Amino acid sequence: QVQLVESGGGLVQPGGSLRLSCAVSGMFFSINAAGWYRQAPGKQREPVATITSGGTTNYADSVKGRFTISRDNAKNTVYLQMNSLKPEDTAVYYCNAGVVMWASGSYKYVEVWGQGTLVTVSS
Repeated sequence: QVQLVESGGGLVQPGGSLRLSCAVSGMFFSINAAGWYRQAPGKQREPVATITSGGTTNYADSVKGRFTISRDNAKNTVYLQMNSLKPEDTAVYYCNAGVVMWASGSYKYVEVWGQGTLVTVSS
């Protein structure tokens, strides 16, 4: 079993910063691409930022220049640094990772989601 556990969410004032962490644990061979997604009340889940195994990043237009995704492969952890937060950033943030694991006699690629962490931007 592979698990993703997010942390770092909370209440912050507009203009403030938060750093989300996503720790990947369990039995797996490697982590390929990973990303952060968010779902605001009444809206569909949307991608925020992604990072490949080689470190190439991609961001939603709404967060470019404010958010930074990174990864520490030694710690099996993915981060999302969020600066200059706005009320419209309020959402549950989910971590996603594509992992290669050994199962049933072969390597398998599996996408795993975390349980989500709430970010609320409000004065």
